[in-house]
Amino acid sequence: MLLIKGGRLVDPASGTDAPRDILIDGERIAAVETPGKIGKRNGDVQEFEAAGLIVAPGFIDMHCHLREPGGENSETIETGTRAAARGGFTAVCPMPNTRPVHDNASVTRSIFERAQNAQTRVWPIGAASIGSKGEALAEIAAMQKAGVVAVSDDGHPIATAKLLRQVMDYCRSLGMPVIDHCEDTSLAAGAAMREGPSSIRTGIRGMPAAAETIGVGRDIQIAELTGCHFHVAHLSARGSLEMVRAAKKKGLAVSCEVTPHHFTIIDEEVGYDTHRKMNPPLGSREDRAALIEGLADGTVDAIATDHAPHEPATKEVEFDRAPFGITGFETALGLALELVHAKKIGLARMVELFTTGPARVLGKQRKIAAGEPADLTVFSTEHPWTFRAAESASKSRNTPFDGREFRGGPMATIVAGRVVYRR
Repeated sequence: MLLIKGGRLVDPASGTDAPRDILIDGERIAAVETPGKIGKRNGDVQEFEAAGLIVAPGFIDMHCHLREPGGENSETIETGTRAAARGGFTAVCPMPNTRPVHDNASVTRSIFERAQNAQTRVWPIGAASIGSKGEALAEIAAMQKAGVVAVSDDGHPIATAKLLRQVMDYCRSLGMPVIDHCEDTSLAAGAAMREGPSSIRTGIRGMPAAAETIGVGRDIQIAELTGCHFHVAHLSARGSLEMVRAAKKKGLAVSCEVTPHHFTIIDEEVGYDTHRKMNPPLGSREDRAALIEGLADGTVDAIATDHAPHEPATKEVEFDRAPFGITGFETALGLALELVHAKKIGLARMVELFTTGPARVLGKQRKIAAGEPADLTVFSTEHPWTFRAAESASKSRNTPFDGREFRGGPMATIVAGRVVYRR
């Protein structure tokens, strides 16, 4: 048994924000009581002193890339989930753009077999179309039966409105969300950053924000037509956020996520640094302000990392030739706490964005109560630390946050009652 003593419990599901002791017995929570009310128990009880720390439901990252199978030089399920645990995540959702593409139940089963010794729970997302080529439906029902929590052709938008309608009709009947990388590929082709003054100054071909907003608009209309739950992956543009806000006001089943890099860095800071090259590209100052507003007012449902590891040699090339994406597990909470310290969002709201928000999208539950799975994230809002890419648990080092100093971060990660990380 494990007794977590004296921590400040922040649980959005119950609205609790108060000191609590939490007793864990095996893989589940046995009791949640005011400090000192949990009496002596038979058997060995380990104590975890959490005074001065926040105890929250286990964080969920609903958008990441673990690269296995096929990209083990950049990351594996073992190294990726170890990095995720160090970032405070108790569950991660790897996208299907593996090699082979995760478009059938045999790949789903293989991922679960490989994840048996993972540091976090692994809830995979399957492809929406065969090979993510946008031509025909993947084996969606079979993958759901095998354990996928959603479908997406992430890395590519679902190719046509006709196919998207078929996917959404099918997923509505299964009660499963459709996650889309929203992009008009004809506008985005060949682009390496966001179109604007910075792309003109650097001479790098830019992608207009409209490439994303056109895709979001299409998908919202198909979601309204089918009644399916549609989730916008890594939303980055002000116009996209406004569309999601309007869709929610209409009562549509539409949700979205925002990444830490999009609410932290802007296009003016890209230069020729390949560690600041991602898709969707970093937006403008106005985009960032809109995203932060959406995080605060409830329009955004989740903070997701889009953890995208690449082996170093692939990023050490000219900007145009470098792959998109950065690592994100270990810096996500520190970056989100910067918004809390700046009073842009409240602490409870931040916790919601990492817990009950993504859980609702995925049809999961996240709360701290007797009988619930013992998945907990313990973090500090004040502990000073510096992120060193060379010390990361990930196999890759492609991050723009190397050397960044943080105020607050993960202190312990508990999955199924087991402490998988402790600072």
